Amino acid sequence: MRVLIVEDEEFMAEVVQRGLRREGISADVAQDGEAALEKLSVSGYDVVVLDRDLPGVHGDDVCRRTVAEHPEVRILMLTAAGRLGDKVTGLGLGADDYLPKPFDFPELVARIRALYRRSTPAQAPLLRYADVILDTHRRRVERAGREVRLTPKELAVLELLMRADGGVLSAEYLLEKAWDEAADPFTNAVRLVIHTLRRKLGGPQLVHTAISAGYYLATEP
Repeated sequence: MRVLIVEDEEFMAEVVQRGLRREGISADVAQDGEAALEKLSVSGYDVVVLDRDLPGVHGDDVCRRTVAEHPEVRILMLTAAGRLGDKVTGLGLGADDYLPKPFDFPELVARIRALYRRSTPAQAPLLRYADVILDTHRRRVERAGREVRLTPKELAVLELLMRADGGVLSAEYLLEKAWDEAADPFTNAVRLVIHTLRRKLGGPQLVHTAISAGYYLATEP
């Protein structure tokens, strides 16, 4: 999952970004509405965490344009304007959820994950492939009844592969969805994560390489 945090308060943006990354969620930051719209036009985000009171292009306008131009993206308004009328207005603009400040961080993470599951097509919270089970809520993986301890990045890559249900995902796609904009496009990070993921999942091998195409899950090569 990849999230765009649109927040003009630098400290708040950094706190949310660090917290999401600890949860295995790739997160970028835009500190004004114009930068947010530019990032949305070039990167495939799943959820936007949007402050309403932004400099330049107002958050309401960012919401309207995101709904019109990127209908697949879910929007969570995170703002100090927490009165009932503000919530009604925000949801009326097309936001999928509304969380007033101050907020509890675990609730923010839970709401982001819930929005991701509501994307098109809807994402199931419990994923199964062969003898592997991934509980996306508890962030827990089992294979043949054995718990497999994975890093947040390994979890993110495995979730993408399991949701693809055997489809081939390119290294570029995995890099875009499981990392953030600071990732070097020429890095071998994807290959290294795939290597450790295979080792931790154990045999028989489940994660396979499609030469010059990417990676996929299969019970046989």
